[in-house]
Amino acid sequence: MSSEPIIILLFIIASAVAVGARRWNFPYTVALVLVGLGLGALNLLKAPELTHDLLFLVFLPGLIFEAAYHIDFDELWRDNVPILSLAIPGVMAAIGLTAALLVIVSSGASLLPHAVLPPIDWPLALIFGAAIAATDPIAVIAIFRHLGAPHRLSLLTEGESLLNDGTSIVLFGLMLTWVMGNEASISGLVVDFGRVVGGGLITGGIVGIFVSLALRQIDDPLVEIMLTSVAAYGSFLVADQLGFSGVISTVVSGLVCGNYGARVGMSPSTRLAVNAFWEYVGFALNSLIFLLMALEIDLKSLIQTWQFIVLAYVAVIVARIAIVYVTTGVLFWTRLKIPISWAAMLSWGGIRGALSMVLVLSLPADLAQRSLIINMVFGVVLLSILVQGTTISWLGEKLGVLGSTQALADYEAARTRVRLAHRALDELDRVEKSSLYDEQALAALKDYYQAAASQAFEELKDIEIDERLRYQEDLTQLARRMLQYERTQILELRQSGRLGAQAAEALLTDIDARLLSLETGEGIAIFHSDAPQEGATQKKEAQ
Repeated sequence: MSSEPIIILLFIIASAVAVGARRWNFPYTVALVLVGLGLGALNLLKAPELTHDLLFLVFLPGLIFEAAYHIDFDELWRDNVPILSLAIPGVMAAIGLTAALLVIVSSGASLLPHAVLPPIDWPLALIFGAAIAATDPIAVIAIFRHLGAPHRLSLLTEGESLLNDGTSIVLFGLMLTWVMGNEASISGLVVDFGRVVGGGLITGGIVGIFVSLALRQIDDPLVEIMLTSVAAYGSFLVADQLGFSGVISTVVSGLVCGNYGARVGMSPSTRLAVNAFWEYVGFALNSLIFLLMALEIDLKSLIQTWQFIVLAYVAVIVARIAIVYVTTGVLFWTRLKIPISWAAMLSWGGIRGALSMVLVLSLPADLAQRSLIINMVFGVVLLSILVQGTTISWLGEKLGVLGSTQALADYEAARTRVRLAHRALDELDRVEKSSLYDEQALAALKDYYQAAASQAFEELKDIEIDERLRYQEDLTQLARRMLQYERTQILELRQSGRLGAQAAEALLTDIDARLLSLETGEGIAIFHSDAPQEGATQKKEAQ
């Protein structure tokens, strides 16, 4: 069977899995992996091989651009210290710690009377650590989007995943050069790292700005979708051809297009069309890559090296936990404080995926113990997705860090419908004053929106929701809105010259700190005095 029918068949399988996963409330990405493993074990499908070129030229640019395009840069910048700490020095430390754990534990185990695990040497351990260091943005983002996690926690996870991708690719190449015996000094490796990453930043910024300026000259949704596609794949290809990081370039290009190009160069209708296009691209590529990744795994080969895989998985988990908790510990007394429960979610959310598999498949054929490294990486990726992917929702519920309950989500949706209907009626009143439109048409639209507002309001009254939960949510939203208002006022005062730059910066820093506290739930305490007690709705109903 040729490639085209196979791709169509994979889309059909992914669609069926999506329907089943939604119906039985099972993580979609995990379900795709399980289905892919089953198809591969039964030899029912000969899918395209997951190669370096396929991932880097087809999947990775689209997936990374889609994620970066939807991230608010101001929010990302507020948390730049923890995100960059985890994405750059955190990845470096993870490589070293993972390698050290493998060497130490395997060396100790080999001394036991009935040892079944031979010692792992440093070159093997370092190559494995570099290949497996990054949390895969494909896996992490796909799972966390459906967990209802707090917004800041999701942002930390997405931001780290996007940036540590580029870091791990660069470090893997540098580490492989060193392990293969090529002459390379520490200072030379540092310079190369800065050149590759810095070049990616500049290239992505230039491409993103040029595309954003082009968007301002056009008002055609199809052309603007095409331009964002050029930004996604063009930034990656240009940086890669220049010897820079294509991943970092695509991240920056996505941030520029989403935070500047979309705001200054797209009409509201075009923005909706572009958003819908990239959401579909993310879903389609995400579905295909998890199926292809599972089809690539040979379970029989993994079983033969299960001791190494278990040891490697434990080393990866321990290293991840250590890096996350050290980072959160350093930030504990700052405005960027991360709650301990969030640190647990960040640790357990460090899922590995296709990137690690493709990196290890690119190892030279003459590298010693290449097949063992491949099996270790494949095994850790599989365990990571199946173990962490199926339990992270349970962990989030136990830690109490998941977002709103279904009742609260329904309440928010109904309240938003009421608000939108009233705003539409206000707009119709303004339009009516212009006397440019038919009165009967205006009356028909008014009747429609009045009925919509009444229906949504009735739905709102019928939703049973805990009074304390609703109070906390309303207070958080209103407090965030007021802090944003304060921020706007400070910026206006600074621009008009009525407030000095130093004083404005201090005030803005304080507001950012309070906004971050709101996201963790800790800053809300200063706003309320007499909050409804938990279970107030049930008590009222009982009376």
